[in-house]
Amino acid sequence: MISIGKNIRSFRKAKNMSQKEVISAISMEGAQYSRIENGKTEPSISTLERIAKALGVSIIDLLSLDKNSEDIESYDRTVMEKVKLVEGLTEEEKKTMYIILDAFIKKRKLKSTLQDVLKNIDE
Repeated sequence: MISIGKNIRSFRKAKNMSQKEVISAISMEGAQYSRIENGKTEPSISTLERIAKALGVSIIDLLSLDKNSEDIESYDRTVMEKVKLVEGLTEEEKKTMYIILDAFIKKRKLKSTLQDVLKNIDE
């Protein structure tokens, strides 16, 4: 049986977040959130969505039996703060930012591919 509360707690700890931080992000009473984490109550879908968003994971991750949350890399808090700031940008500003990010990602992928090709030539 899936323990949603256990999964939520595991992800929260893996992200180095306190209960208070999650509660604040989802606008929920502490006692209610504690009951969810302790498996005493099941969250509604909308609550599950808010928790997943606060933890930076998908609802599927929270429901998954196979997910090992200890393997999740903790996010650098400064990165998370910047992500929150991005949400406040205009659509045009977001589009520009995504174009720049895509360019860096494509450069990284191209570099990796070229290194693989060169390795194969040497072998």
